[in-house]
Amino acid sequence: MSWLGAWLEETAAARAGAGLRRTLRPREAADPVVDLASNDYLGLARDPRVVEAGAAALRTWGAGSTGSRLVTGSTRLHGELEDALADFTGSPAALVFSSGYTANLGAVTALSGRGALVVSDVAAHASLVDAARLSRARVEVARCTDPAAVDRVLTARDEPRAVVVVDGVDSVDGGIAPLAELHAVCRARDAVLIVDDAHGLGVRGPGGSGTLVESGLAGAPDVVLTATLSKSLGAQGGVVLGDRAVIEHLVDTARPFIFDTGLAPAAAGAALAALGIVRAEPERVAALHAAAATVAASARAAAPALDVPAPTAAMVPVVLGDPEVAVAAAAACAEHGLRAGCFRPPSVPPGTSRLRLTARADLTADDLALVDQVLHKVLSHVR
Repeated sequence: MSWLGAWLEETAAARAGAGLRRTLRPREAADPVVDLASNDYLGLARDPRVVEAGAAALRTWGAGSTGSRLVTGSTRLHGELEDALADFTGSPAALVFSSGYTANLGAVTALSGRGALVVSDVAAHASLVDAARLSRARVEVARCTDPAAVDRVLTARDEPRAVVVVDGVDSVDGGIAPLAELHAVCRARDAVLIVDDAHGLGVRGPGGSGTLVESGLAGAPDVVLTATLSKSLGAQGGVVLGDRAVIEHLVDTARPFIFDTGLAPAAAGAALAALGIVRAEPERVAALHAAAATVAASARAAAPALDVPAPTAAMVPVVLGDPEVAVAAAAACAEHGLRAGCFRPPSVPPGTSRLRLTARADLTADDLALVDQVLHKVLSHVR
């Protein structure tokens, strides 16, 4: 056996021993379970209007964008989507990427680099962590829920340029970052704040306009917003929003933008239609929060000792501790017709493996009743 085979076997065995092996589980188009694992927060991925808009774009523009955005991959549809996203979030300009991951890579790397400092939140999404690593800037990790800690790092720096990167809504537990306080620190220390609003767009702020609008920071020249189109908008893709000079800089320098094929027209058309629905039907956002509160109440009643918090976004974390316990609980939920997200290291710190239950705006009363029944069956045995 070559070193590669031996090494792969050894590392796979180590992951199995730690309860960290992962398996792909393809689902069917017609899936009878109640889904509390997806990120389709507003229930738009299968909305007929969104699907038809994607199909219309497919028929009009073809299956792919045919090239990078700077060659043939920019269509009129991409421009319309960027204008609509900028208007919805109160941003001067927007730039659409092929995914939320590449949007974060592009924003962080293009705005930092050698001779800069990146201050990354201790719980930042993997895309922000990877972006910081690839930036070639000096990286400091701080708890961005504590603006004073960020202030200490920024005050001690020698670099003339600094960026602070944080999730507007934590991707695991739904916590809301103190963006106004962080921005005040950044402005006082001449740093740029980059906010990943993947789980805030469509969920927080007036009508789902996001955490920057909610925090009164929309349009601030020293704040950059990133988001994904694959969660509340039910489509695919990512976006960076900010001052027009920032967007022009990314067009010139962001490698994940320059060297990547543009977002497929079908995804752009679907996202544009979904955004229109969010603006026309703000009651979807209220329905999402009501569903999340109901799910949390069911989990809390099923297992009072687990201390399930009141949700502030779409997700309801149920911390079980051991990864094997979390995997078993998710499997038990599935057996009873409920799909639950299962988060283990490295997605969460060791000892905090959990179910992550994500609410949706389109959950029915029958759906929520089944959720309540299943959680009582599964969680009542957890101690």
